[in-house]
Amino acid sequence: MNYFSLERKSPEVGFEEAVRRGLAPDRGLYFPKRIEPLAKSFFDNLHLMDSVEIAFQAIKQFVGAEIPEVDLRKIIAETLTFEFPLVHLEEQIYALELYHGPTLAFKDVGARFMARCLGYFNDRSTNKESVTVLVATSGDTGSAVANGFYKVPGVDVIILYPSGKVSEIQEKQLTTLGENITAIEVQGTFDDCQHMVKRAFLDHDFDGKRQLTSANSINVARWLPQMFYYFLAFKEVKLEERPIVFSVPSGNFGNICAGMMAQQLGLPIHHFVTGTNANDVIPNYLRTGTYQPKPSVATISNAMDVGAPSNFVRIQEIHNGSFEKLKQNLSGYGFTDAQTREAMEYLYSEKGYIADPHGAIGYLALKEYQRNEPETLGIFLETAHPVKFLDVIPKSVQESITIPKSIKSVLSKKKKAEMISTYDELKQYLLSN
Repeated sequence: MNYFSLERKSPEVGFEEAVRRGLAPDRGLYFPKRIEPLAKSFFDNLHLMDSVEIAFQAIKQFVGAEIPEVDLRKIIAETLTFEFPLVHLEEQIYALELYHGPTLAFKDVGARFMARCLGYFNDRSTNKESVTVLVATSGDTGSAVANGFYKVPGVDVIILYPSGKVSEIQEKQLTTLGENITAIEVQGTFDDCQHMVKRAFLDHDFDGKRQLTSANSINVARWLPQMFYYFLAFKEVKLEERPIVFSVPSGNFGNICAGMMAQQLGLPIHHFVTGTNANDVIPNYLRTGTYQPKPSVATISNAMDVGAPSNFVRIQEIHNGSFEKLKQNLSGYGFTDAQTREAMEYLYSEKGYIADPHGAIGYLALKEYQRNEPETLGIFLETAHPVKFLDVIPKSVQESITIPKSIKSVLSKKKKAEMISTYDELKQYLLSN
């Protein structure tokens, strides 16, 4: 499988090079040159397959021959070591819980898959030069990447996060591991962190000194495995006769974009719904037809505090750049912090369900969509464990949240992070360490 840059000014590359580079030399995101729909027999027999087989069939064309089948199956088996429960909340609404992995966030799957792919490539490389994974996080990406790459030979990880804009638990998860994991606290927003990362990738002063790659969802090995969620959820509701809609709380739009790739492979998803917080660039675009990124603002659903979503260009590519095609496949709604808190309280008091702020927005967006599409079966994604957001979850709900042992252990550890404000400081750190 070859990948091309969406800026279309760089040569095509294979899967390994796309993973190692993260971002193309022309600043473009990599995208598969072709997408072959899966056979009808695959979907007919989906209920008979285990998770590893389903995931293997979904991802194999995008990896191609660069990882042999036996090794790719092993990578997938080591990635999918936890469950993705589908919880029935209302007659036509399910919550898909994606937070049962080691760092209690949906990004565990992509981080673990990418780490193992990169580990495979490093093991078989004649050039034993170490790789530096440079990543920006608005919350959960950092902890998932840190855990996924922890002690992976030949890989150093440097995580940039916005000071004061991640929860205490999220910060502890990414600043306390040590070993090959370094956290850098940035005086700024997530967009500032992301801009620094992208700028570093294109800085030729690192040539021959540091081989940089990214583990954000801009990296194909982080982005594409998120397709697995949609196939596994569909397996559970396959016998339902209603059109299936997925509601995805979105920030950088990698997860929902992966769902659209699953749809391209033939998964019969009727429609997608995106829910955002006050960073509502995409809902505004769907309403007005004008795409206008803006500076991000801080909210209680901090993982979605993104003002310029990187993966939206991939979503546009999937829909051939057609605004009308996109509107037929995607609806979007933005919600305030007050509405998010109300939703968390409602889900707990009326449904007995504890949602985190991001899942609550997914629920709100789904309910909004179903007002005009009542015949649909809706699945909203619960992307992180509520315990990671105790500081913003309503007090009436907090007392019912059990703190997992993995979180209790990390809270007692000492934070260790570098502090920077500018790209030049980041560059100096990378060149001198």
